[in-house]
Amino acid sequence: MRDLLLLPKAHLHVHLESTVRWTTLHEIGTANGVEIPGHLRDGYVFGGFADFFAQNELVRNCLLTPDDFRRIAYEYCADEAAQGTRYAELSFTAAAHGERLGDLSMPLAAVIEGLDQGRADFGIEVRLLLDHSRRRSVERAWRTLDLAKRYEEVVAVGLAGDEAFAGDPFTEVFAAARDAGLHVVHHAGEAEGAASIRQAITAGRTERLGHGVRVLDDPDLVAEVRDRGIPLEVCPSSNVALGFAPSLAEHALPRLREAGLKITINTDIPVMIGTPLAGEYARVRDTFGYDDDVLAGFARAGADASFAPDATKTRLHAEIDAWLER
Repeated sequence: MRDLLLLPKAHLHVHLESTVRWTTLHEIGTANGVEIPGHLRDGYVFGGFADFFAQNELVRNCLLTPDDFRRIAYEYCADEAAQGTRYAELSFTAAAHGERLGDLSMPLAAVIEGLDQGRADFGIEVRLLLDHSRRRSVERAWRTLDLAKRYEEVVAVGLAGDEAFAGDPFTEVFAAARDAGLHVVHHAGEAEGAASIRQAITAGRTERLGHGVRVLDDPDLVAEVRDRGIPLEVCPSSNVALGFAPSLAEHALPRLREAGLKITINTDIPVMIGTPLAGEYARVRDTFGYDDDVLAGFARAGADASFAPDATKTRLHAEIDAWLER
């Protein structure tokens, strides 16, 4: 059984705001005059959606200055590299932060500076996916697209948030994104079922499914997603923590794999739930009895599903092969 920290991995579904170290959040919150709730002073407490939303709000309130955004991006690179991640596509709600702080571009520009320094110091390649909450306005979605087009480090845009809010109002935004040469990736099929996925892969023009586990609700949809080769960004521990799977042992991952779908393994909200990427691979291995060949297959799928340059994908495959030969 090989060391999963050494398995070269691509990480395709992870939100920057949910990767902030507790010590960092406490330090910058204190410096910025943000009161840390008593029950959180010793670290994150995760008890489902209520805690998830409360902690997201706390993170937002603490992030005020360019140095704050640079720091969390840089520390993300350090922490991710330690997990064996070689390439990541990091989701960031840039326009929401920019509007909140009265400077639309500042948070994104600062995050990019932090990622650039992280690449130099830790050798990890990180590109950005700018997400937009389905609950928010179409006007903000257009501002998100405008931001994405300004920075070459941004490779994709997409919808996140409560899937009960339809994606149809945003169709023109994401058509314009594709026309501008950007990739599109939507969260779909996590809380809602087949209809959410169908909208995402048709009018929504998504190239991957963020989560997508509810595809199993509809056998015809399973066949369509499989035949079209649309990858799924599966986040097992997050699904359990947020109540979308009763336990890890009962997670849909084995059935998704048996259906012949393209499966990538990701964390979604790693610091909040205490499961980094190598830990996610370990939990999957230990729960389902997958051997190193299967785990390497997930890593290869991540490389193939990414929007990385071909040279990066080739290097990742070679490194994964080398890991298996150890």
